[in-house]
Parts: sequence; structure tokens; C-alpha cells
Amino acid sequence: MINFFYETNFKLSNSDVVSSWISRVILSENKSEGEINFILCNDEYLLKINQEFLQHDTYTDIISFDNKVGNQLNGDIFISVERVEDNAKKFNVSMQDEMKRVLIHGVLHFCGYKDKTEDEQDIMTAKEDEKLLLFHVEQ
Repeated sequence: MINFFYETNFKLSNSDVVSSWISRVILSENKSEGEINFILCNDEYLLKINQEFLQHDTYTDIISFDNKVGNQLNGDIFISVERVEDNAKKFNVSMQDEMKRVLIHGVLHFCGYKDKTEDEQDIMTAKEDEKLLLFHVEQ
């Protein structure tokens, strides 16, 4: 089950379509869907989590807490809407496209992809691009 929680005024306008897409991505990675919670928040909210749980004193766009059980994906993914907005401007993409990239980035972490090294980052970006192609707005 894909859940969205909001600790900010921002709301996904198409959460059902996004949930369906995330489910397809999970299946495409030969994983099963457990309970994945997306918490959309602001910079300060995510900074506190970063400081408390990771001992990092920096702003970030996403923090994921992986609670998978075997092949079943479970966990919490915190996303700073402010960072996503800034990154969309920085990379000259729409807010919707950057949000989809960050959402799926968290899921890909649960699938086992990392992004600490340059090689891992290249693989992660390629996987993000591949999974973004699976997104369809269903009429």
C-alpha cells in the first residue's frame, strides 16, 4: 500500500496515478509492495530528521528509512517539497517531473540501489530515467 502524508500545504494532485505508477515500478524490479509511506514536508521538518537520525546538519530533498522484509518493500520516505522546488528550477524541469524523480528515487533505494559513489549515482540516474518512462497519466 502506498500512502501519502502531508506536513506542508503542498498536495499531490494525482496521488492515485502516482500510486499506481509506483506499484508498477516495484513489480518491474521483481519486488512486492508492502507499506510505503511518503511524508511530504518542508526543509525544517526534514532537517530535524536529518540531524536526529543521521547526524547530518544539512538540508536534503529526501531521506528514506528502509524496513523491507525479504522481497517486500516497506518503509518511510520523507521529501522536502522546498528542495524539490529548488531542484526543479536548478535543473530546468517542471516541479511535477522533479517530484516524480524524487519519489521514485526513494523507492529505488528500497530496491537496493545506492548513490554514494559516482558509479552508483550513474546507475541510480539511469534507473530513475527508466522508471520515469513507466509513468502514464491514465485517462
